[in-house]
Formats: sequence, C-alpha cells, structure tokens
Amino acid sequence: MAAAGLVLVGAVIAPTAHPGLAGTAIAVPAAEVAPVADPEPDYTPPPVAWGPCSAAQLQAVSAQCGFVEVPLDYSAPQQTKIKLAVSMVKHTTPQAQYQGVMLVNPGGPGGSGFGLSLLGSAVPDNVGASYDWVGFDPRGVGSSQPALSCVPDYAGYNRPDYDPDTPGSEAAWLKRAESYAKACGAKNGDLLNHITTVDSADDMESIRKALGADQINYYGFSYGTYLGQVYATLFPDRVRRMVLDSVVDERNVWYQANLQQDVAFERNIQIFFDWIAKNDGIYRLGNSGEDVEKLFYSQKEKLRQKPAGGLIGPSELTDLFLGAGYDVRNWENVASAFSQWVNGGDAAGLKTVYSGSASTTDDNNYAVYLAVQCTDTQWPTDWNQWREDNAKVAVQAPFETWANAWYNAPCAFWPAKPAKPVQVDGSKVKSLLLIDETLDGATPFEGSLQARRLFPNSALVEGVGGTTHAASLSGDQCVDGHVADYLGKGTLPKRVPGDGSDAQCDPLPQPTPTALVAAGPA
Repeated sequence: MAAAGLVLVGAVIAPTAHPGLAGTAIAVPAAEVAPVADPEPDYTPPPVAWGPCSAAQLQAVSAQCGFVEVPLDYSAPQQTKIKLAVSMVKHTTPQAQYQGVMLVNPGGPGGSGFGLSLLGSAVPDNVGASYDWVGFDPRGVGSSQPALSCVPDYAGYNRPDYDPDTPGSEAAWLKRAESYAKACGAKNGDLLNHITTVDSADDMESIRKALGADQINYYGFSYGTYLGQVYATLFPDRVRRMVLDSVVDERNVWYQANLQQDVAFERNIQIFFDWIAKNDGIYRLGNSGEDVEKLFYSQKEKLRQKPAGGLIGPSELTDLFLGAGYDVRNWENVASAFSQWVNGGDAAGLKTVYSGSASTTDDNNYAVYLAVQCTDTQWPTDWNQWREDNAKVAVQAPFETWANAWYNAPCAFWPAKPAKPVQVDGSKVKSLLLIDETLDGATPFEGSLQARRLFPNSALVEGVGGTTHAASLSGDQCVDGHVADYLGKGTLPKRVPGDGSDAQCDPLPQPTPTALVAAGPA
C-alpha cells in the first residue's frame, strides 16, 4: 500500500504496513491457494555466533547480535545460503520464571524488525522480562545479507500526479512501475524468486532451530500477522503463545486487500478532517469536515501548478496525509504542517512530515514490500483490469485509491514467478491473542474477525471505535493489560459466542491540541 507515516510501538519505531478490508464490492477472482502440508524444512542452521551490537539502543540493554544462516531455496538446502540479522535481549527473571524466546515482526512486508528485541520493556508489570526477545530482519531486509535494492531514488519529491486524469500521469507512472520491476529483476538475482511469506515462515523455523528452542512465542504487527498465521498453519506444534495486532485478512492476499484498504482510509481521513474542524481555533482550516476536505483538494490543485517549497506536489501531499489515516498520534503533526502551509506559506513542516515517512524514501523497504506481495500470489497482468477496478473504488474513495494503485503497480510487471498463498488453518494452534481497533485503516477489522474464525482457540481484544493501526504496547492500559495477562500467565479473555470481539477497550485517544506543534515525522 501507499507510503505512510511511522507507527510508534512502545519505544521502538516500526514501519506501517499494508492490507485488507471488508465491504467493497469489487469483482476480483479468488486467489488460488496451496493445500496445507507438513513442510518442515530439512535444514538445521549452525548456532548463532552472538556478539555485541553496534546500535546504541541495543548496547544500552546489553543486547546480543548475530546472524542466522539459512538456505536461499529450502528445496535445495545445501546450496546457496543467505544470512538473517538477529538481535536478542535475554530474560532477566530467575530461570524458573523463564518463558522462552519471543520473535517479533513489525510488518511491511519490508519492515526491519532487528531493533524490536527492545519491545519486551513495553509489556506492563515486567512480564516481558521473562522472555528472550528476538528481533530479526527478514530475508532481503535491512541488515540481512543480501539486502534488496532496486532504484534508490525512485521515491523522493516531485513525482507524477497520482490522478490518472492529469494529462500524461498514467503513462508516466506505468513507465516508472515497469522500469522499477525490471531494475529489481536485474539487480537482485535469484533472491527475487525466494522471498515469499512462506520463505520467511521457513526462516522463522530456522531461527527457532538456531536458538535451540522447542517452541517459539511470536508478536506480529500488521503484515507480521499474516506471517504469523502462515507460520502457525505450517508449524502449529511449534507455537507456544502468539500475539497478532492489526490482522491481515488472509482471504484477500494481496490485490483485493489493497483495493479494499482504500475505502477504510477514506473513512479515516474523513474522521481526521472532522477532528481538524473541531479544532479550528488552532488550525484555522475550516469549521466543518466538508470545508477541510474541500481545502485539502483545492490545495492539491494548487500544488499541481506549483509544488510547496518546490518539492511537495499533490502526490507528496497525499502521502503525508496518509499518516493521519494510520494513527491518531500523527494527527497533530499533519494538521500543524498543513496549517502552517495554508495560513503562512511555510512548506518546511510538509517536507519534514513527508520525509519522515519511511516507506516513502526507503528503497529497501519498498523493494521487499513488492518482492513479497508480488510473489506471494499472482497479480493481474492486464493494466486494463487495474484501471477498471481502481476507477470503481475511486468513486467512493478518492483520497488514497490511485496512490495505492501506483504504489503496487510494479506487481503488474514483476519478473519473478508467483507462488500460491497458503490456506490458513488455525485449528491446531492452542492459544492466540488477536488485537485490533474497530476502524483500523491499513488492516480493517474484518481481518481480525476472520482470524478469530480460523483460530478457534483465539480471543480478540477490540479498541472500540479507534482508527489507529498496530496500537498495542503503546500505553493503552486496557489493551496492554490483556497482553500482559496473556504473556505472563497464558490467560486469554473468555471467548464469547458470536462473530465479534471477546473483550473491549477504549482505543488510543484522539489528541486534544492546545497549539500548533513543531513539525515532526508522521
């Protein structure tokens, strides 16, 4: 999905992610799925050669760092090897209270999880101290070797207008998308054929073996929830406890997921416009949501003629506003930057917010995102289908639809062979905690309900009415208390009859601004 702001997870920054929504009537053929089998890789990696970490945050907690060596191709495990960067913050409780290793994935796909070994400190009541927290960069990501890169300067500023009705924009974006896909194929060799979610699930199994653990615990955000569902399907006996926050709907991987996501972001941006209007005394952008919306689109038209600060055009404005669709903690930054531009002609805040959106400027993040999504399943190769489907959605969801389409457009030209998604089956998993806010834009709530159906021993905690994505371990005492109960004692909320959530909490609250804030990354 389109570039967005960062989600703050506890004290650790994790890139936002992409997928799924219920409710949009788009006729897209169901993805062909692979039958569930016992695919345990016939490969055991050597033990990790742990050493000191170079990152100051990891050094401060005496973390250890190293690599896990895994096959490029699990069907040929003795041939080419690649390396996964891992970090570990070991448990500090007495050994009798030790609860095993906890792998963490922040989403994306393409998000670096290497620093997420720090996440344990965000679990209330010192519960995290009973686990060895293991952060890892999935294959192709960050510090893992090799790391994917395709076109380092593909993003940046002054890109073509997302709106295909702007003369020349569709042709320009199609040329860019096809050239990006070709560059990925030319620069990354065989890795592009071995970077599916199943490959990463097999890598998690290799990490388990390298750590000498009989089972793993797992905490996944956003796309990491899909990785968790696939791992739990393929290796159910290896799952001890698993937390999935902001859950991907496995039925919609991935073309349908992105189409449907646009409608959820449309709803959330309207909620954000209403909030700006409610605080018009501070932002001076309109005293109704409709007025703020009109101003947003009139400014986009203005920026088509002359980008703000020479850099922020209509596409960049959409991207920086998307951070508000993800997370209420971005609202003040985005609204303040927009106010400073509209009311004072100051583009500095817009540039700061835009450049702080990691997936906007990080080629590795974007390359891995595409490499995974474009090969997990077959995408349409006929651009006419993309045009027709997105045009239909754009009628009801104009804010994000075409931005999302162009973000994913290289999948129409992707040079690697697509796989088939795994048919998720959670029937053998003994315990699973699901978390989501009702109005999650990136992974709409129906995905959590679907996971609850597929995992009969799960329970779902709902942040009622909230619009924030991947919000657990961010200070919500109710939600985080359920996490602590589960990770500490294995206690899930009592599963209730019906097709809804099992426990309800207040969501992360909308901010109450008192003044414009200095621009920071959204």
